[in-house]
Amino acid sequence: MRLIRLFLFLLLVSGKPTSQAQSPVRARDLGIPLDGKPGVYNAITDVKGVEVGMVTLSSGSGKLAVGKGPVRTGVTAILPRGKTCDPVFANWHALNGNGEMTGTTWVTESGFLETPILITNTHSVGVVRDATIAWEAAHKYYKELAPDIWFSYPLVAETYDGALNDINGFHVTKEHAMQALDGAKSGPVAEGAVGGGTGMICLGFKGGTGTASRVVNGYTVGVLVQANFGSRAQLTIAGVPVGQALLDTLPWRMNGEPVYGKPKAKTSDERGSIIAIVATDAPLLPHQLKRIAQRVSLGIGKMGGVGGNSSGDIFLAFSTANPGAFDRKATTKPVEMLTNDKIDPLFTATAQATEEAILNALVAAKDMTGINDNFVPALPHETIRKLLKQHNRLNTK
Repeated sequence: MRLIRLFLFLLLVSGKPTSQAQSPVRARDLGIPLDGKPGVYNAITDVKGVEVGMVTLSSGSGKLAVGKGPVRTGVTAILPRGKTCDPVFANWHALNGNGEMTGTTWVTESGFLETPILITNTHSVGVVRDATIAWEAAHKYYKELAPDIWFSYPLVAETYDGALNDINGFHVTKEHAMQALDGAKSGPVAEGAVGGGTGMICLGFKGGTGTASRVVNGYTVGVLVQANFGSRAQLTIAGVPVGQALLDTLPWRMNGEPVYGKPKAKTSDERGSIIAIVATDAPLLPHQLKRIAQRVSLGIGKMGGVGGNSSGDIFLAFSTANPGAFDRKATTKPVEMLTNDKIDPLFTATAQATEEAILNALVAAKDMTGINDNFVPALPHETIRKLLKQHNRLNTK
């Protein structure tokens, strides 16, 4: 499997540069034991039709100059059925609501997601939302009420990257959001400090974008996260409290002061947020997708997250089954539904894929220096392997 992943990576980067090239190192490559069967790409794009696009913005160094940088941010786009406008059944859940995901009121009311999904930084939600409407208009990605009459409530979510990024410089533009949408495709998905996850910090280390999938009973569940939550003291991998063992190592620098590794360092504060998007091809209706979205919390919990007061932990789940269910001309539409008694394996798959997606974000991310020379270290791969081995939790197969 490692050789296959490396081949895919080399194949992708052999042509023109692209932000979609997948990192050759993922959680499974480190020997982290993970349950469940992943799909071909172990990504949200294993759900047929789902496409992902990203724009990564990284430039400048040194002291913060608002409007100039340094810049460490971006935008991620997810299209449930690619460039085809065919609304999907969906629903959402907030573990802790200190965050934003626009458009959810209508998702709850109607049971459908009618727009693409975009994820960016906290202060770029507005421009990305407006850009999405412009993109929908340009691509006729909508269902008219009458000739030339339609409305849209784009689903745009965020996490905060202001510790590393000039967040009030508003560097994410309309063009960047539209570029992410235009560049969305199936196949391997970039991870780590890419897209909307570029400037994120997770569980005491550099975080960002991660994805994973599970195949169960003929259905696929895929998860993509923008991971920016938790403290190092909480970090748990494969049941091992690795964060506790790493408190006195690899400190951050924030405004010239170390975080972690010093007696007065804040080692247990819950920080940041996480956005999770769950896709499945299982025939689930909106009330069932609400239940799927809730199970994201279990995957976060396995990593040590608790949904702290300052954390925006917001999740959306959608199903690509029942194409054509959204039909303005029909009076009734027959739809297929998986029975509730058969849904448990999908709950398990959601929790498993969420946990692995977070791990993949951590494993792929690298050290980053941002505004004011603030520095966040990457997860130390070999140290993690040693800690897991000490607890007999390292997969050597």
